[in-house]
Amino acid sequence: MAPLSHDAEVAALVDALAPRLLAQGWMLATAESCTGGLIAAACTELAGSSNWFERGFVTYSNAAKAQMLGVDAALIDQHGAVSAPVARAMAQGAVQRANVGVALAVTGVAGPGGGSAAKPVGTVWFAWATPSGLQSEVQHFAGDRAAVRQATVRHSLRHLLALLPALPAGATAP
Repeated sequence: MAPLSHDAEVAALVDALAPRLLAQGWMLATAESCTGGLIAAACTELAGSSNWFERGFVTYSNAAKAQMLGVDAALIDQHGAVSAPVARAMAQGAVQRANVGVALAVTGVAGPGGGSAAKPVGTVWFAWATPSGLQSEVQHFAGDRAAVRQATVRHSLRHLLALLPALPAGATAP
């Protein structure tokens, strides 16, 4: 599988995301577990991303989720790291800790091990925090570890793009 930085769809999503964030004056932060920083890397592949990308939190362990994002350890104990409440807390923590207007969070089971009957390999919870509110959803991706991680990056960016206000026809960001 080609490196994510060579993924044309991801590059196109980032190219579309940048002017929308710039037009609103919003900065983005990512909170990533199963992708290990791939979303932040994809965003920072674009020259000028420092104008709209603030930082990425790679919170692979439960301790990192608690320490870096303020996710309550009891929430992780009760629901598991791969859950809606934890994804939502990660996104909210990223907004608060990075002082940004927009954040996305991902937590999942990329495989090949680690899955269960309730949360099989390929299960990923997403959360997006924008000035309009907080959304979360689960997706189940097929394939090996690399395929699950790449699908997670694409879906997180695609959905974030759909949540952001569109640019007026013919407009370009500042």
